[in-house]
Amino acid sequence: MKHPGPPQFVAVGDPVQLAPRDPDPDATYRWSITDAPSGSEAAVGDDAVTEFVPDEPGRYTTTLETPTETFDLTIRVFSSDRRPTGEGAAGEGQSGYSGQSGASGSARPRRSGGESGFASGSGSGALGESSGEHGGRPRIRLDADVEGNEAVVRASPTPHPRSSTDPADLDVEFLIDDRDEIDRDAVTIERRELRIPLDAIGSQARVHAVAIDASYSVADTVSVERLATDGGTAMGVADGGTVEHATVSRPNDPPAWVEDVTLYEIYVRGFAADDDAAETTFEVLENRLDYLEELGVDCLWLTPVLQHDGKPHGYNITDFFSIADDLGDRDDYESFVDAAHDRGMRVLFDLVLNHSARDHPHFQSAYGTSESPYDDWYEWQESGEPGTYFDWELIANFDFTTLEVRQHLLDAVDTWAEVADGFRCDMAWAVPESFWKEVRDRVKRRDPEFLLLDETIPYVADFHEGMFDVHFDTTLYFTLRQVGTGEASADALLDAVEGRARSGFPDHAAFMLYLENHDETRYIVECGDAATRAAAGALFTLPGIPMLYGGQELGQRGNRDPLAWDHAREGVRSHYDDLIALRDDYPGVGQDGSFERIDYETSRDDVVGFAREGESNRYVVLLNFGDDPATVGIDETVDATDLVSGESRAAEGGVTVEDVAVFEVAN
Repeated sequence: MKHPGPPQFVAVGDPVQLAPRDPDPDATYRWSITDAPSGSEAAVGDDAVTEFVPDEPGRYTTTLETPTETFDLTIRVFSSDRRPTGEGAAGEGQSGYSGQSGASGSARPRRSGGESGFASGSGSGALGESSGEHGGRPRIRLDADVEGNEAVVRASPTPHPRSSTDPADLDVEFLIDDRDEIDRDAVTIERRELRIPLDAIGSQARVHAVAIDASYSVADTVSVERLATDGGTAMGVADGGTVEHATVSRPNDPPAWVEDVTLYEIYVRGFAADDDAAETTFEVLENRLDYLEELGVDCLWLTPVLQHDGKPHGYNITDFFSIADDLGDRDDYESFVDAAHDRGMRVLFDLVLNHSARDHPHFQSAYGTSESPYDDWYEWQESGEPGTYFDWELIANFDFTTLEVRQHLLDAVDTWAEVADGFRCDMAWAVPESFWKEVRDRVKRRDPEFLLLDETIPYVADFHEGMFDVHFDTTLYFTLRQVGTGEASADALLDAVEGRARSGFPDHAAFMLYLENHDETRYIVECGDAATRAAAGALFTLPGIPMLYGGQELGQRGNRDPLAWDHAREGVRSHYDDLIALRDDYPGVGQDGSFERIDYETSRDDVVGFAREGESNRYVVLLNFGDDPATVGIDETVDATDLVSGESRAAEGGVTVEDVAVFEVAN
């Protein structure tokens, strides 16, 4: 983990944060540029965590000198006119490059400068000026196979949905990971295919690539891991063994288990507020696992459980290594996790890394004096106040250019990754990419099935490049609100789903779908009962991973209030029971199914139809956000039995839908 990470793809003028991994705060680190395009005058600073801003297109080699080793990191730089722009592009209002609040504000901030026109290092043709008809970010998928004594990596690029570029005309550029011992002279590239003899691989070969049109895509990655026998060691041939075979994997794919889950967010203090008999909050939560199992949810996201400043949400943390006193202790937490596992449930730990509470001892030491050893742990404004976002007065942003901060938070990551199945990453947009990439490699090395879920508003396609597995679908969330309040027609939902590809997310990216959470007004309060039933149907029939916020299934109206168990609305719970069962019984309606627009006829703009298709079955889904039933004409022949209710919805001129209806297409 000492190497600074995978190669990077950026545009001229884009700042890149360079940072040592698993840093020793007492060690000396030095960065330099050891190879650069002709004419470049780019430089790096003297700090261990520094900023590099490329000024010419081409390939750069940045070199990190540590007390014991030297590492190279390749940065592929495209001309500034190929910078990704538009929906979902980094730099369009997100934050988090250096952790500096009030800085340029993006996961990959944008600077001006740079020239266009250069030859691709992969042997593809020269890249000319971008044009409107080719505009938009392409996408790419890499797949690898072992053929004889070679590993073969094949790229499948796809143009932006609105681009007129023929897929055959897209360029592809490959980069070999600097971390891997590979005989580069043995690697051959022929347009979209890269080949590596297995005996040219030390133990592992990670290959990265982007598709190139008017801009470049989010990079995809494949890994080839060499296996040895006859005296060799697994994952390598250090003892001179004979290679028999190798395995291949796709590191950026989400864990397989997440595709079929229904998530459930537990606001820990509200969820347990009504039980005075239990000794700890975790005991209450454990006692309610049977209820959650009966509901049919199988992945639980707990809001923060660490020591905090007394605010009930728990996001203002005062100790990153201790369970909050008001909840129990670590043994109580682990007992809850074990009990969840016994029921086949996974548990997500809410990971808060951007800031601490101002009540944190380190901040208290640093506030008001520059003499504290923790002065450089935090961002500071000229006024002497700490950096923060949204005028939040009780937190202070960490300074991720400080090695002690990075190591402190990495130790926290290691501590809690041992007792969780994944992290829900709070304010992911406000933490540097370099840090998230290190977190990912760290947890995935221990457990490849560990889940990383980002909270990024609005979402950022680049965050699927070696950082996160699943993303909050904030676009769909806001669209569902607009449809529910009548500000948008129901077919805007289709645009929202298709917006993922327009934003540059690869097809293998996964999204969490939600109507509400602890930060939002309850959907039923803002949009009413009828729209809520339809929106619930959208969660379970649109492509993605559905998430319920605790109490949503009860018809709860208060956002962070104790759950009104005694006033639960049976009809609301029954509706969610039907939807969860639908997704379990018909995989084609879930994550595995394809998504397609269809032709349908209705006079209502609060009704929308679409198709989902699995391996052997095709379904038509209708959603009605209005108060009255609607009749919809469908061009396809369907069985009129609604798979949600089990009732026939046949009607003159089509089928009826009250809120959500799913019909199987006749073969």
